[in-house]
Amino acid sequence: MDRLKVIVKALDDKRAENIDVLNISELTSLSDYFVICSCNSNVQVRACIDEVEEKMKENGFEPIHKEGYRGGNWVVLDFDDIIVHVMDKETREFYALERLWDDAPRIEIDIED
Repeated sequence: MDRLKVIVKALDDKRAENIDVLNISELTSLSDYFVICSCNSNVQVRACIDEVEEKMKENGFEPIHKEGYRGGNWVVLDFDDIIVHVMDKETREFYALERLWDDAPRIEIDIED
């Protein structure tokens, strides 16, 4: 299964909201994709991160870095070419990553199989 699909499905399974996948490969050498989503609480943020980690591990992928888990309002999982940002709604609105990366094409991921 495509790694982006695994990530988006895991987030959707935990009811993350406004899941956006941005192709940043032409804009930076930082990574190829950002996956950004919102949650209603810090507990949901951590549940989403736990689910992504578990499903990616089942598919043979481990993050190279995880940041923010303890605080819980913005957690980042770095899979090298895919960086996952899971934030509570207020944090997402404040930092507005989508506006910062406005030139990045959005990718639609079909999780129905």
